[in-house]
Amino acid sequence: MQVIKFGKFAALVVAFGVVVGCSSKGGDAAGTGAVDPNAGYTSSAPTSSGSDMNSEEAALRAITTFYFELDSSELKPEAMRALDVHARDLKSGNNNVVLEGHTDERGSREYNMALGERRAAAVQRYLVLQGVSPAQLELVSYGEEKPAAMGSDEESWAQNRRVELRK
Repeated sequence: MQVIKFGKFAALVVAFGVVVGCSSKGGDAAGTGAVDPNAGYTSSAPTSSGSDMNSEEAALRAITTFYFELDSSELKPEAMRALDVHARDLKSGNNNVVLEGHTDERGSREYNMALGERRAAAVQRYLVLQGVSPAQLELVSYGEEKPAAMGSDEESWAQNRRVELRK
């Protein structure tokens, strides 16, 4: 009887370990000491004033470029806040948008095209989860072909690792 209880307990511990191990955000390498293009973005909680909420929503709506870490297609929390506003707009209208995935110049052309596509797909996936119809979203990957900033330094690379939402 105790062997069965111990076996169940051991199975539970192993299952818990697997769940905890799988919930990490690892997998994509993040550069250390990287310049964050979103560093100036403030994430204050909305106030109860209607005009403050409208101005915050307008500020979030104005964000149409979403930045990524090195070799990553994981959305940042500040991107999700702005995408929530865009999702509401897309659900309430019959508009279509193009999600353009971009990378910095490092890596092969093929790798960068695939990474740009993964980044655009991450934005698409998030918007679809918010209720946007996939038919409203077109994905394009430019890889390293259309840099936002010229240069071979971390600041330029950080500006080029992005997805642009075009209406």
